[in-house]
Amino acid sequence: MDERRTPAEGPPVEDVESVFQVADARVDDGTVYYLGTPLASAEVLERELWGLFREAGYDVSLTTRAQSSGPFDERPAVEDRFGPTRPQYVLVAEPRSPHIDGIPWTNLVFFVLTVLSTLYVGSIWYYVELDSPLALLEAWPFTAAILGVLAVHEFGHYVMIRYHDVDASLPYFIPFPSLIGTMGAVIRMRGRIPDRKALFDIGVSGPLAGLVATVVVTVIGLFLDPITVPERVATGGGGAIRFNDPLLLVILAELTGQPLSYPDPRLAANPVIFGGWVGMFVTFLNLLPVGQFDGGHIVRAILGPRQETVAAAVPAALFGLAGYLYLAQEATNAVVLWVVWGVIAAGLAYAGPATPIRDDPIGPRRRALGALTLVLGLLCFTPVPFEILAA
Repeated sequence: MDERRTPAEGPPVEDVESVFQVADARVDDGTVYYLGTPLASAEVLERELWGLFREAGYDVSLTTRAQSSGPFDERPAVEDRFGPTRPQYVLVAEPRSPHIDGIPWTNLVFFVLTVLSTLYVGSIWYYVELDSPLALLEAWPFTAAILGVLAVHEFGHYVMIRYHDVDASLPYFIPFPSLIGTMGAVIRMRGRIPDRKALFDIGVSGPLAGLVATVVVTVIGLFLDPITVPERVATGGGGAIRFNDPLLLVILAELTGQPLSYPDPRLAANPVIFGGWVGMFVTFLNLLPVGQFDGGHIVRAILGPRQETVAAAVPAALFGLAGYLYLAQEATNAVVLWVVWGVIAAGLAYAGPATPIRDDPIGPRRRALGALTLVLGLLCFTPVPFEILAA
């Protein structure tokens, strides 16, 4: 074989040519470029070559371009070397990066900021007088409840991500001084998901782990003493927010024999219970079977491409729920909430779900577990999650 066509790194050309006829191969900064013509569809090509490149330590993608001498969109300096007449297709093999490279300072900074944000919001829930910065620490149970639920959920995903060797970041916590002090946490997926089993495991692990943490936090909160509402708040007559209880929260209260509210206006349920409420609300939203939500991953793994039909029905269901609440209950806050989530779901449905490399069906055990997880998600649903009460 012509030495010019043999890359110094990456899989040999002859191993690639079963599905991709190589005209030239070059290496630049560790990235290997195979120029040539595919002998199969993009889906078949990716499925056939993915394992080969993965074993060699690369992520591979197929890039198309015009036949002219114009530059690559990604690396113009490299393409210019290939001359004015070049093949139309390029396999780009990039070295796989480690999951964690050094100290993840960005993740740590965002986590610390989220701790401070939830402590501040928790101090409001506990009616703490902030006469010094250290007074924030009195709200640590609220912070532990909120971040405990969210962290267990995200690291449930991360454990399965590492198990299936998918390239992804550590969780990024998002600080926001709202009702809960955060907008949650996200994991940035950098690598492709190998098959439906991995897609299912990654999707289902977060909600199940988060639900376990939610139940633990809720039960602890139910057994904690209620907090005392200051006289100025109890008799102030100002507006308030009432959070309605999902069925799972009611079930846990019944099983433990603990109250969720008190007839005495000077007493309120411990804010740790609200951490459990947040966990349930987040679980329900994440299990919406649309796009790249956890529910979208689960249903995509179970149904395959038919998941897009289910996803298309989700925005309609949310808009329908909003319309029903508007006409039947005049629950304005819930109407706005579900319209917003209907718009988000429509965008996610349009963007589409995660597509695994290999699309073989999963087994009956995973399908049963997925169905159970979605049912548990319904126990976390309440049509009117909260209401803003006028003074």
